[in-house]
Amino acid sequence: MISADEKSQLQALRRRHHGQPAGPGQARRVEFEYTRGGTLAYMAAYDVHHAKVFGQIAPKTGIEPFTQLVAEVMTTEPYASAKRVFWVVDNGSSHNGWRSILRMQDAHPNARLVHLPVHASWLNQIEIYFSILQRKAISPADFTDLDHLAERILAFQDRYNANAEPFDWRYTQDDLNNFLTRLTAA
Repeated sequence: MISADEKSQLQALRRRHHGQPAGPGQARRVEFEYTRGGTLAYMAAYDVHHAKVFGQIAPKTGIEPFTQLVAEVMTTEPYASAKRVFWVVDNGSSHNGWRSILRMQDAHPNARLVHLPVHASWLNQIEIYFSILQRKAISPADFTDLDHLAERILAFQDRYNANAEPFDWRYTQDDLNNFLTRLTAA
């Protein structure tokens, strides 16, 4: 099973002065003045069983960059020869609606696109990876340019793939049903 999404509008902010690391009794300091160096998008697919991330940098999100990511994954073993590969996605514009399902099945007959319910992207495990990426590699943003930001993201992806283990995902169908019961009772 593949969990996929995009992290859009990643900004290459260049701080006026370099930050200072935390020290004894001293919080980390981050310069508040910056210049903007543009934005980029990071498209990523996460194999939830093997903790492997496939990712690509693109100028912006859209059907074409998402299609390229799908092709990268689906032409790689074991996905190319698998009987079925489920792709879990939210309802983002790059992969929403019936047309996206048909596009994927036409290009890769063994791929099945599964859309999460609206406002339930938190169920998508790629969001956990994005949170780790944000905390470990992007924040606080201080990049000389878009190439520097892209290099940092892809270097983190490589390091993550070398050390990662699957998430201990314990959210069950019963958990979801209990949540929905509490939500409707409120």
